[in-house]
Amino acid sequence: MIFTDPPYKITARGNGGNSGGMFQKKEVNNGRVFNVNDLEIEDWLPKFYKVLKDNSHCYIMTNNKNITHYLDVIDKSDFHYIKCLIWVKDNKIMGQTYMSQFEYIIMLRKGSHKKINNCGTSDVLQIANKKMKDENNKTIHDTEKPVELTDILIQNSSNKGDTIFDPFMGIGGCGVSCKKLDRKFIGIEIAEKYFQIAKERIGLYQ
Repeated sequence: MIFTDPPYKITARGNGGNSGGMFQKKEVNNGRVFNVNDLEIEDWLPKFYKVLKDNSHCYIMTNNKNITHYLDVIDKSDFHYIKCLIWVKDNKIMGQTYMSQFEYIIMLRKGSHKKINNCGTSDVLQIANKKMKDENNKTIHDTEKPVELTDILIQNSSNKGDTIFDPFMGIGGCGVSCKKLDRKFIGIEIAEKYFQIAKERIGLYQ
């Protein structure tokens, strides 16, 4: 299984948010969050398909700014589009056309149909958007996803002993889920600071 939250473009806004970590207020105003934010789905989606085993699921997180383009590229790929899940957060982000409170989770399949392990799971997942803080009570990673969210996806689309891949792992929440749920984990992160934090977090469950 693949789960990932790639560094996608956000909607530029007049007032930036938290200035901790790699988060830059000026960059947020221009629709950027990280120093490396220019990756396109065309670059990595074919690689996802190549490494994923047959009859497996792939989950990709994105927002309303990128969903149309992502789905267009997916439609032209070898992946089979299943559906979009919705992650509803407890916090809201200010905007000029309604406050944003959810993100999309695109669910794809490689190969034949594979049902999830808990078919009673809703496609709307309401989970608090809790983020780790440093010693100064500042957010460590501004787009960290809750472990409770990856717990659900991993439990539904894999079994004990399976390998989960997250090529944009941030501070390793997906890896934490894998350790808890007895899955193998492969994670990649370009930022050395976040990579070290991820190793420490995942090590807590070894």
